[in-house]
Amino acid sequence: MRVIVGLHNPERAYSGTRHNIGAEVIALLATTNGARLRRGPRGVRCRMARVVVDGVPGLLALPQASMNVCGPSVRSAVAYYKAEPSDLLVLHDDIDLPFGRLRLQKGRGHGGHNGVRSVMQALGTPGFWRLKVGVGRPPEGMNPANFVLSRFFKEERSEVSSMVEDAARVVEVFMTDPERAVALAGGRRPANPGRTPGG
Repeated sequence: MRVIVGLHNPERAYSGTRHNIGAEVIALLATTNGARLRRGPRGVRCRMARVVVDGVPGLLALPQASMNVCGPSVRSAVAYYKAEPSDLLVLHDDIDLPFGRLRLQKGRGHGGHNGVRSVMQALGTPGFWRLKVGVGRPPEGMNPANFVLSRFFKEERSEVSSMVEDAARVVEVFMTDPERAVALAGGRRPANPGRTPGG
């Protein structure tokens, strides 16, 4: 059983922000696979949807807790469905990855991302998969925390839509072949490499 988690802030005010890019990928995966996110079972603090990709069952999940304290919610889903950390894929934003780039990897550090740090602390291991989605660097003088809580610039949106679609495809490939998914993510090139509007 694969467990695919999109890190986000669940409050409506944060919808469409850079920090919530993982939730956008989960929403697209649910739509394209004919699934609907619903409240999880008792004790599972996530909205969830069941999917099957090429015969492999999976769970899409959105923690119902703020980003910085989402770890226990992720752990509740992993434990309830008796999944292993190696079956978990966490989708999240990354400001150190160039805008529009994707990177799939397993078992690394949290890189300063508070949501990933919370998941690591809750699971007691870094041994899960992560799909990083590059959301660009903050403009000079802007606090990174404020930047990730901001919405994408208008000129970025078309690239964001394409990036979300590509990330969803990486997840679907991951379901059956993680190593091929690593290569697919690494081959993703943005429309305007190295350029972040407003940066």
